Amino acid sequence: MKVAVINFSGNVGKSTVAQHLLAPRMPNAEFVAVESINADEGTGEVVRGKQFGQLQEQLLMVDEAVIDIGASNVEDFVKLMQQYRGSHEDFDYFVVPAVKESKQIKDTIATINALSKMGVPAKKIRVVFNKLESDETVEEAFYPLFAYHDDSKAFTIKPKAAIQFSELYHKLRTYRVTIEQLLTDETDYKAKLREAKDPEEKAQAAAMISMRRLAFSAKENLDAVYAAISK
Repeated sequence: MKVAVINFSGNVGKSTVAQHLLAPRMPNAEFVAVESINADEGTGEVVRGKQFGQLQEQLLMVDEAVIDIGASNVEDFVKLMQQYRGSHEDFDYFVVPAVKESKQIKDTIATINALSKMGVPAKKIRVVFNKLESDETVEEAFYPLFAYHDDSKAFTIKPKAAIQFSELYHKLRTYRVTIEQLLTDETDYKAKLREAKDPEEKAQAAAMISMRRLAFSAKENLDAVYAAISK
């Protein structure tokens, strides 16, 4: 399976979706970040949007890939995909992360519209709702997207494909750790917390305990989201 994570807007959680939702559940996939601004974030190969020719040849030679397309490269990527006619067929899915803020909703709709006009069928365009608060419903928080779907039928919408808001994702970037690493870490951080004499050591141990607790619920949520979008 080859998946592109794309949105014309920044700050919608593309890297969260690519690195924490998709990559761990596609262990044999090649991970490529198409980005020129935040190129030091995450792992895997980094290419620029204008290097699409090189990227699409690379994609033809692999069976699984996750392509994280940064906001600064999306326009170049889409324009070049239009030039390389039929190149969108190399992808099994275009995953479009969305948040509820009005500007990002408009950009999400523009992204879906651009993919649809290019000939990407609705079954290949999958929206992932991001940062859903515990007291919200997907249908209420993302009402404009549901209305657009009812009107256009240009993409696939699944209410269960919703990533719950969690402080964990910010902490993962800060501490440069993954959910999988947290869950497999057998370190006794409570013992470290008791033994620590330095305030910085205490803070580090406390943070690791907190992140590990959050990681269990986050993994359960992400498993459900992946099951929803991959059907």
